[in-house]
Amino acid sequence: MATVKGCNIPDDLYYNVENNVWARREDDGTVTIGMTVYAAALAGQIVSCTPKKVGRSVEQNKSAATVESGKWVGPVKAPVSGEVVAINEAVTSSPGTINTDPYGSGWMVKLKPANWDGDSAALITGGAVAAAFEAKMNTDGFAGCA
Repeated sequence: MATVKGCNIPDDLYYNVENNVWARREDDGTVTIGMTVYAAALAGQIVSCTPKKVGRSVEQNKSAATVESGKWVGPVKAPVSGEVVAINEAVTSSPGTINTDPYGSGWMVKLKPANWDGDSAALITGGAVAAAFEAKMNTDGFAGCA
């Protein structure tokens, strides 16, 4: 696991750094997605999460869910295209889970990817994760996770 400015960033996930979202390829071929700890820190306490409905198609870099905090309302952009096959009901009823466990129980949507190999080529994983997030945090003037 990488740690950048106090933010834990698992290096076994795939990231769209610009959109602050992650993807995890599951054994059954589905892709679980959510917000990074950095995104959750920027947003503040999340008070609402509304994922797209099961069966909906989501394009890469388009909204898979909408989150709301005390200071921000915005999309969680899908790191890959696909069809929504599951949503995290626990996050819709207890959205603060995104702040406390963004990479575990704070996931938002599972997709059946339309083109994993093509879409994931644009994502960052492994050893490049820490440097990419450090550069983004420095550009954004982010002081660090609490």
